[in-house]
Amino acid sequence: MTSMHMLFRTVWHILFVGPRGRRLGFSDMSRSRFRVWPTDLDLLRHMNNGKYLSIMDIARFDLIQRNGVMSLFKSEGWYPVVVGQTISYRKSLNPWQRFWIESRILGFDEQAVFMEQRFVRPDAHRRPEIYARAVVRARILRRSGGVVPVAEIIEKSGVDPASFSVPQEILEWGRTTRLPSTRDDATSTW
Repeated sequence: MTSMHMLFRTVWHILFVGPRGRRLGFSDMSRSRFRVWPTDLDLLRHMNNGKYLSIMDIARFDLIQRNGVMSLFKSEGWYPVVVGQTISYRKSLNPWQRFWIESRILGFDEQAVFMEQRFVRPDAHRRPEIYARAVVRARILRRSGGVVPVAEIIEKSGVDPASFSVPQEILEWGRTTRLPSTRDDATSTW
């Protein structure tokens, strides 16, 4: 039931919400609106921590659809995969509350694309208040096999990499949390 719920939400956003949203530039921030449904809750009756990550997927699709990256991916036979993410929670999202996710591409390192996503609701003065914040590290893969080099992504998207700046602490997080390549040994020993 829960996975069907996420599939419905994803299809709804890709087919109906994203196409109606305003077009964005590559470096623009997108704002995707959601509501906390009963299927999002855990036993404590607030949004389950894992559900945040699932809903972030939908918001990323909204961003890449509206900034034109999705059409580039389709024409090149590419697709994105998350290789690392971290999230910090500040306040709970409760049943039926409306919220939005702000998503933005931060930039690149030699292997990956970094994004920031924020769960936001209005505070008592109607100012946007952060409820949770996540950083996502993604690689772009070819449907025919292999990883798309970041230089090729930058070239084909026409973006100026100098217009992006990934904070040093996020680049360091990306370096220190990497797992070995799929070609290398990754034996689990404690």
